[in-house]
Amino acid sequence: MFPYKINGSTFTISKWRYILSTFIICVLCTYELVVLYEIDFLRIIKFKGVPKTLERNCFYLLNGFIAVITFIKSGPRMRLLQTIMNISSKLPVSSYQKLSKFIHIKDILGFLFLTGQAIVYYLNLDFDTWHKAFVPYVILLVFQMDMLYVNCACILKACFKRLDDNLKNLQEVIVNDEPHLLRRIYHKHRNPFLLKELKTLKKQHLAISDTLQMLNMVFSLQLLATIILTFAEITFNLYFYIMHIRIGVLMSNLSHEMYDMFLMVYISYYSLKIMLIIWVCETGKDQAMQIGITVHDLLNNTSNEQIQNQLQLFSLQILNRENAFSAKGLVIDGTLFISIVGNITTYVLILIQFLITSDSCNEKNNSNNVTQEI
Repeated sequence: MFPYKINGSTFTISKWRYILSTFIICVLCTYELVVLYEIDFLRIIKFKGVPKTLERNCFYLLNGFIAVITFIKSGPRMRLLQTIMNISSKLPVSSYQKLSKFIHIKDILGFLFLTGQAIVYYLNLDFDTWHKAFVPYVILLVFQMDMLYVNCACILKACFKRLDDNLKNLQEVIVNDEPHLLRRIYHKHRNPFLLKELKTLKKQHLAISDTLQMLNMVFSLQLLATIILTFAEITFNLYFYIMHIRIGVLMSNLSHEMYDMFLMVYISYYSLKIMLIIWVCETGKDQAMQIGITVHDLLNNTSNEQIQNQLQLFSLQILNRENAFSAKGLVIDGTLFISIVGNITTYVLILIQFLITSDSCNEKNNSNNVTQEI
Protein backbone atom coordinates (compact mmCIF):
# COMPACT_ATOMS: atom_id res chain seq x y z
CA MET A 1 0.00 0.00 0.00
CA PHE A 2 3.08 2.27 -0.08
CA PRO A 3 4.10 2.32 -3.77
CA TYR A 4 7.19 4.50 -3.42
CA LYS A 5 10.80 4.24 -2.41
CA ILE A 6 13.45 6.59 -0.99
CA ASN A 7 16.49 7.50 -3.08
CA GLY A 8 18.76 9.41 -0.73
CA SER A 9 16.42 12.12 0.58
CA THR A 10 13.87 11.96 -2.24
CA PHE A 11 10.64 9.95 -2.49
CA THR A 12 9.97 8.42 -5.89
CA ILE A 13 7.19 6.22 -7.28
CA SER A 14 8.13 2.55 -7.64
CA LYS A 15 6.49 0.94 -10.70
CA TRP A 16 6.52 -2.62 -9.35
CA ARG A 17 5.28 -1.57 -5.91
CA TYR A 18 2.48 0.37 -7.55
CA ILE A 19 1.46 -2.71 -9.57
CA LEU A 20 1.56 -4.82 -6.39
CA SER A 21 -0.53 -2.23 -4.51
CA THR A 22 -3.07 -2.20 -7.34
CA PHE A 23 -3.35 -5.99 -7.26
CA ILE A 24 -3.72 -6.07 -3.46
CA ILE A 25 -6.41 -3.38 -3.39
CA CYS A 26 -8.37 -5.16 -6.16
CA VAL A 27 -8.28 -8.46 -4.24
CA LEU A 28 -9.19 -6.69 -0.99
CA CYS A 29 -12.14 -4.85 -2.57
CA THR A 30 -13.38 -8.10 -4.10
CA TYR A 31 -13.18 -9.78 -0.69
CA GLU A 32 -15.04 -6.90 1.02
CA LEU A 33 -17.83 -6.88 -1.58
CA VAL A 34 -18.28 -10.66 -1.45
CA VAL A 35 -18.44 -10.67 2.35
CA LEU A 36 -20.97 -7.81 2.46
CA TYR A 37 -23.07 -9.56 -0.22
CA GLU A 38 -23.02 -12.79 1.79
CA ILE A 39 -24.02 -10.94 4.97
CA ASP A 40 -26.74 -8.62 3.66
CA PHE A 41 -28.23 -10.42 0.64
CA LEU A 42 -27.45 -14.13 0.53
CA ARG A 43 -27.36 -14.33 4.35
CA ILE A 44 -24.80 -17.12 4.16
CA ILE A 45 -22.93 -15.40 6.98
CA LYS A 46 -25.36 -15.05 9.86
CA PHE A 47 -24.89 -13.30 13.20
CA LYS A 48 -26.79 -13.42 16.46
CA GLY A 49 -28.91 -10.29 16.33
CA VAL A 50 -29.13 -7.07 14.36
CA PRO A 51 -26.46 -5.19 16.41
CA LYS A 52 -23.78 -7.73 15.45
CA THR A 53 -24.80 -7.51 11.78
CA LEU A 54 -24.57 -3.70 11.94
CA GLU A 55 -21.18 -3.90 13.63
CA ARG A 56 -19.79 -6.21 10.93
CA ASN A 57 -21.17 -3.94 8.20
CA CYS A 58 -19.47 -0.93 9.79
CA PHE A 59 -16.24 -2.89 10.16
CA TYR A 60 -16.03 -4.05 6.54
CA LEU A 61 -17.34 -0.86 4.95
CA LEU A 62 -15.13 1.57 6.87
CA ASN A 63 -11.98 -0.54 6.76
CA GLY A 64 -12.48 -1.11 3.03
CA PHE A 65 -13.05 2.62 2.52
CA ILE A 66 -9.81 3.45 4.35
CA ALA A 67 -7.91 0.91 2.23
CA VAL A 68 -9.25 2.43 -1.02
CA ILE A 69 -8.49 6.01 0.13
CA THR A 70 -5.00 4.90 1.11
CA PHE A 71 -4.42 3.64 -2.42
CA ILE A 72 -5.95 6.69 -4.15
CA LYS A 73 -3.99 9.16 -2.00
CA SER A 74 -0.62 7.49 -2.65
CA GLY A 75 0.65 10.39 -4.80
CA PRO A 76 -0.41 13.27 -2.51
CA ARG A 77 0.83 11.30 0.51
CA MET A 78 4.25 10.84 -1.10
CA ARG A 79 4.49 14.61 -1.74
CA LEU A 80 3.44 15.26 1.86
CA LEU A 81 6.16 12.97 3.22
CA GLN A 82 8.71 14.69 0.97
CA THR A 83 7.65 18.10 2.30
CA ILE A 84 7.79 16.92 5.91
CA MET A 85 11.26 15.50 5.30
CA ASN A 86 12.41 18.86 3.93
CA ILE A 87 11.08 21.02 6.76
CA SER A 88 12.17 18.58 9.48
CA SER A 89 15.77 18.66 8.22
CA LYS A 90 16.24 21.83 10.30
CA LEU A 91 15.44 20.03 13.56
CA PRO A 92 18.34 19.46 16.00
CA VAL A 93 19.72 15.98 16.61
CA SER A 94 18.20 15.82 20.11
CA SER A 95 14.69 16.34 18.70
CA TYR A 96 15.29 13.65 16.09
CA GLN A 97 16.39 11.20 18.77
CA LYS A 98 13.30 11.85 20.93
CA LEU A 99 10.99 11.52 17.93
CA SER A 100 12.74 8.36 16.78
CA LYS A 101 12.38 6.69 20.18
CA PHE A 102 8.71 7.59 20.50
CA ILE A 103 7.82 6.57 16.93
CA HIS A 104 9.73 3.27 16.98
CA ILE A 105 8.48 2.19 20.43
CA LYS A 106 4.88 3.07 19.54
CA ASP A 107 4.95 1.33 16.16
CA ILE A 108 6.79 -1.78 17.36
CA LEU A 109 4.48 -2.29 20.35
CA GLY A 110 1.41 -1.76 18.16
CA PHE A 111 2.68 -4.17 15.51
CA LEU A 112 3.50 -6.86 18.09
CA PHE A 113 0.10 -6.42 19.71
CA LEU A 114 -1.75 -6.78 16.40
CA THR A 115 0.42 -9.74 15.39
CA GLY A 116 -0.41 -11.51 18.65
CA GLN A 117 -4.07 -10.65 18.20
CA ALA A 118 -4.00 -12.07 14.66
CA ILE A 119 -2.47 -15.35 15.90
CA VAL A 120 -5.13 -15.73 18.59
CA TYR A 121 -7.80 -14.78 16.04
CA TYR A 122 -6.51 -17.41 13.60
CA LEU A 123 -6.31 -20.19 16.21
CA ASN A 124 -9.60 -19.63 18.02
CA LEU A 125 -12.21 -18.39 15.55
CA ASP A 126 -13.94 -20.90 13.29
CA PHE A 127 -13.97 -18.97 10.00
CA ASP A 128 -12.88 -19.66 6.44
CA THR A 129 -9.18 -19.23 5.68
CA TRP A 130 -9.67 -16.09 3.59
CA HIS A 131 -11.42 -14.34 6.51
CA LYS A 132 -8.49 -15.24 8.74
CA ALA A 133 -6.09 -13.78 6.16
CA PHE A 134 -7.86 -10.58 5.15
CA VAL A 135 -9.30 -9.38 8.48
CA PRO A 136 -5.89 -9.14 10.27
CA TYR A 137 -4.40 -7.59 7.11
CA VAL A 138 -6.96 -4.80 6.87
CA ILE A 139 -6.71 -4.09 10.63
CA LEU A 140 -2.92 -3.82 10.30
CA LEU A 141 -3.27 -1.57 7.25
CA VAL A 142 -5.58 0.85 9.07
CA PHE A 143 -3.23 0.83 12.08
CA GLN A 144 -0.25 1.68 9.85
CA MET A 145 -2.08 4.60 8.26
CA ASP A 146 -3.25 5.94 11.62
CA MET A 147 0.28 5.70 13.01
CA LEU A 148 1.68 7.39 9.90
CA TYR A 149 -0.68 10.29 10.60
CA VAL A 150 0.44 10.37 14.24
CA ASN A 151 4.10 10.35 13.14
CA CYS A 152 3.54 13.28 10.76
CA ALA A 153 1.69 15.21 13.46
CA CYS A 154 4.53 14.57 15.93
CA ILE A 155 7.11 15.90 13.45
CA LEU A 156 5.07 19.05 12.79
CA LYS A 157 4.67 19.53 16.54
CA ALA A 158 8.47 19.30 16.93
CA CYS A 159 8.89 21.85 14.11
CA PHE A 160 6.51 24.28 15.84
CA LYS A 161 8.41 23.80 19.10
CA ARG A 162 11.76 24.44 17.40
CA LEU A 163 10.36 27.63 15.87
CA ASP A 164 9.06 28.77 19.26
CA ASP A 165 12.46 28.06 20.88
CA ASN A 166 14.20 30.14 18.20
CA LEU A 167 11.79 33.02 18.84
CA LYS A 168 12.48 32.83 22.57
CA ASN A 169 16.22 32.90 21.91
CA LEU A 170 15.69 35.95 19.71
CA GLN A 171 13.64 37.52 22.49
CA GLU A 172 16.55 37.16 24.90
CA VAL A 173 18.86 38.89 22.41
CA ILE A 174 16.43 41.78 21.86
CA VAL A 175 15.67 42.24 25.57
CA ASN A 176 19.36 42.20 26.48
CA ASP A 177 20.09 44.77 23.76
CA GLU A 178 17.36 47.22 24.80
CA PRO A 179 19.42 48.95 27.55
CA HIS A 180 22.04 49.83 24.91
CA LEU A 181 19.76 51.75 22.58
CA LEU A 182 22.06 54.76 22.71
CA ARG A 183 24.82 52.75 21.06
CA ARG A 184 23.78 53.67 17.51
CA ILE A 185 26.72 52.07 15.72
CA TYR A 186 26.11 48.75 17.48
CA HIS A 187 22.44 48.70 16.56
CA LYS A 188 23.09 49.81 13.03
CA HIS A 189 24.82 46.47 12.49
CA ARG A 190 22.70 44.46 14.92
CA ASN A 191 19.20 45.32 13.66
CA PRO A 192 19.65 43.95 10.11
CA PHE A 193 20.65 40.60 11.62
CA LEU A 194 17.57 40.52 13.86
CA LEU A 195 15.29 41.55 10.99
CA LYS A 196 16.75 38.87 8.75
CA GLU A 197 16.30 36.28 11.50
CA LEU A 198 12.66 37.30 12.00
CA LYS A 199 11.95 37.06 8.28
CA THR A 200 13.52 33.60 8.19
CA LEU A 201 11.41 32.43 11.13
CA LYS A 202 8.30 33.88 9.50
CA LYS A 203 9.02 31.91 6.31
CA GLN A 204 9.57 28.75 8.36
CA HIS A 205 6.24 29.27 10.12
CA LEU A 206 4.50 29.69 6.77
CA ALA A 207 6.11 26.51 5.42
CA ILE A 208 5.12 24.48 8.50
CA SER A 209 1.57 25.88 8.38
CA ASP A 210 1.24 24.97 4.70
CA THR A 211 2.47 21.45 5.49
CA LEU A 212 -0.14 21.14 8.25
CA GLN A 213 -2.88 22.11 5.79
CA MET A 214 -1.50 19.54 3.35
CA LEU A 215 -1.61 16.91 6.11
CA ASN A 216 -5.25 17.76 6.83
CA MET A 217 -6.15 17.44 3.14
CA VAL A 218 -4.34 14.13 2.56
CA PHE A 219 -5.54 12.35 5.71
CA SER A 220 -8.97 13.98 6.19
CA LEU A 221 -11.15 11.18 4.74
CA GLN A 222 -9.07 8.42 6.30
CA LEU A 223 -9.11 10.13 9.70
CA LEU A 224 -12.85 10.76 9.53
CA ALA A 225 -13.45 7.08 8.72
CA THR A 226 -11.16 6.07 11.61
CA ILE A 227 -13.15 8.21 14.05
CA ILE A 228 -16.47 6.73 12.88
CA LEU A 229 -15.02 3.20 12.98
CA THR A 230 -13.67 3.76 16.50
CA PHE A 231 -17.03 5.09 17.67
CA ALA A 232 -18.91 2.13 16.15
CA GLU A 233 -16.52 -0.58 17.39
CA ILE A 234 -16.33 0.72 20.97
CA THR A 235 -20.10 1.23 21.15
CA PHE A 236 -21.05 -2.20 19.80
CA ASN A 237 -18.37 -4.12 21.69
CA LEU A 238 -19.33 -2.45 24.97
CA TYR A 239 -22.92 -3.45 24.27
CA PHE A 240 -21.88 -7.05 23.52
CA TYR A 241 -19.85 -7.15 26.74
CA ILE A 242 -22.76 -5.85 28.83
CA MET A 243 -25.16 -8.25 27.09
CA HIS A 244 -22.82 -11.17 27.83
CA ILE A 245 -22.57 -10.22 31.51
CA ARG A 246 -26.33 -9.68 31.84
CA ILE A 247 -27.81 -12.66 29.93
CA GLY A 248 -24.75 -14.70 28.92
CA VAL A 249 -25.15 -14.27 25.15
CA LEU A 250 -22.06 -15.12 23.06
CA MET A 251 -21.61 -13.63 19.58
CA SER A 252 -19.01 -16.24 18.57
CA ASN A 253 -17.96 -19.81 19.27
CA LEU A 254 -15.40 -18.80 21.92
CA SER A 255 -15.46 -19.78 25.57
CA HIS A 256 -16.91 -17.25 28.01
CA GLU A 257 -13.49 -16.20 29.34
CA MET A 258 -11.94 -15.92 25.87
CA TYR A 259 -14.96 -13.98 24.61
CA ASP A 260 -14.67 -11.41 27.41
CA MET A 261 -10.94 -11.09 26.78
CA PHE A 262 -11.50 -10.53 23.04
CA LEU A 263 -14.05 -7.79 23.70
CA MET A 264 -11.85 -6.02 26.26
CA VAL A 265 -8.83 -6.19 23.94
CA TYR A 266 -10.86 -4.72 21.07
CA ILE A 267 -12.25 -1.92 23.23
CA SER A 268 -8.82 -1.13 24.70
CA TYR A 269 -7.15 -1.12 21.27
CA TYR A 270 -9.59 1.34 19.70
CA SER A 271 -9.70 3.50 22.84
CA LEU A 272 -5.92 3.80 23.13
CA LYS A 273 -5.53 4.51 19.42
CA ILE A 274 -8.06 7.34 19.33
CA MET A 275 -6.64 8.80 22.56
CA LEU A 276 -3.15 8.78 21.04
CA ILE A 277 -4.36 10.53 17.88
CA ILE A 278 -6.29 13.17 19.83
CA TRP A 279 -3.41 13.74 22.30
CA VAL A 280 -0.89 14.35 19.51
CA CYS A 281 -3.26 16.71 17.67
CA GLU A 282 -4.21 18.60 20.84
CA THR A 283 -0.61 19.12 21.98
CA GLY A 284 0.43 20.02 18.43
CA LYS A 285 -2.27 22.69 18.24
CA ASP A 286 -1.22 24.06 21.65
CA GLN A 287 2.39 24.23 20.46
CA ALA A 288 1.33 26.17 17.36
CA MET A 289 -0.67 28.60 19.51
CA GLN A 290 2.34 29.11 21.78
CA ILE A 291 4.18 30.73 18.86
CA GLY A 292 1.57 33.51 18.76
CA ILE A 293 2.02 34.11 22.50
CA THR A 294 5.81 34.30 22.10
CA VAL A 295 5.51 36.78 19.20
CA HIS A 296 3.24 39.05 21.30
CA ASP A 297 5.68 38.88 24.22
CA LEU A 298 8.47 39.80 21.84
CA LEU A 299 6.42 42.69 20.48
CA ASN A 300 5.84 44.03 23.99
CA ASN A 301 9.53 43.83 24.89
CA THR A 302 11.00 45.80 22.01
CA SER A 303 10.87 49.47 21.11
CA ASN A 304 12.64 49.24 17.76
CA GLU A 305 10.23 50.34 15.05
CA GLN A 306 11.57 48.06 12.30
CA ILE A 307 11.48 45.00 14.52
CA GLN A 308 7.97 45.91 15.70
CA ASN A 309 6.77 46.12 12.09
CA GLN A 310 8.16 42.66 11.33
CA LEU A 311 6.61 41.24 14.49
CA GLN A 312 3.23 42.75 13.61
CA LEU A 313 3.40 41.14 10.17
CA PHE A 314 4.36 37.85 11.85
CA SER A 315 1.44 38.18 14.26
CA LEU A 316 -0.95 38.88 11.38
CA GLN A 317 0.32 35.79 9.56
CA ILE A 318 -0.31 33.66 12.67
CA LEU A 319 -3.86 35.02 13.00
CA ASN A 320 -4.61 34.22 9.36
CA ARG A 321 -3.40 30.62 9.66
CA GLU A 322 -5.61 28.37 11.79
CA ASN A 323 -3.03 25.76 12.71
CA ALA A 324 -5.37 23.02 13.90
CA PHE A 325 -5.39 19.34 13.02
CA SER A 326 -8.73 18.60 11.41
CA ALA A 327 -10.64 16.19 9.17
CA LYS A 328 -13.12 17.84 6.79
CA GLY A 329 -13.70 20.70 9.24
CA LEU A 330 -13.85 18.44 12.31
CA VAL A 331 -11.11 19.66 14.67
CA ILE A 332 -9.20 16.83 16.36
CA ASP A 333 -8.84 17.97 19.97
CA GLY A 334 -9.99 17.30 23.52
CA THR A 335 -13.51 18.51 22.74
CA LEU A 336 -13.86 15.77 20.14
CA PHE A 337 -12.76 13.15 22.68
CA ILE A 338 -15.39 14.34 25.17
CA SER A 339 -18.00 14.26 22.41
CA ILE A 340 -17.02 10.70 21.42
CA VAL A 341 -17.23 9.48 25.02
CA GLY A 342 -20.60 11.17 25.50
CA ASN A 343 -22.08 9.72 22.31
CA ILE A 344 -20.75 6.23 23.04
CA THR A 345 -22.39 6.36 26.47
CA THR A 346 -25.67 7.57 24.96
CA TYR A 347 -25.85 4.90 22.27
CA VAL A 348 -24.83 2.09 24.62
CA LEU A 349 -27.67 3.12 26.94
CA ILE A 350 -30.07 3.16 23.98
CA LEU A 351 -28.99 -0.35 22.95
CA ILE A 352 -29.34 -1.57 26.53
CA GLN A 353 -32.84 -0.07 26.64
CA PHE A 354 -33.73 -2.02 23.49
CA LEU A 355 -32.33 -5.16 25.14
CA ILE A 356 -34.44 -4.63 28.27
CA THR A 357 -37.54 -3.95 26.17
CA SER A 358 -36.90 -7.10 24.12
CA ASP A 359 -36.53 -9.18 27.29
CA SER A 360 -39.80 -7.77 28.67
CA CYS A 361 -41.63 -8.64 25.45
CA ASN A 362 -40.24 -12.19 25.51
CA GLU A 363 -41.32 -12.64 29.14
CA LYS A 364 -44.85 -11.46 28.31
CA ASN A 365 -45.06 -13.84 25.35
CA ASN A 366 -43.87 -16.73 27.51
CA SER A 367 -46.43 -15.93 30.21
CA ASN A 368 -49.22 -15.77 27.60
CA ASN A 369 -48.20 -19.17 26.22
CA VAL A 370 -48.26 -20.67 29.73
CA THR A 371 -51.74 -19.22 30.36
CA GLN A 372 -53.08 -20.69 27.12
CA GLU A 373 -51.69 -24.14 27.97
CA ILE A 374 -53.42 -24.02 31.36
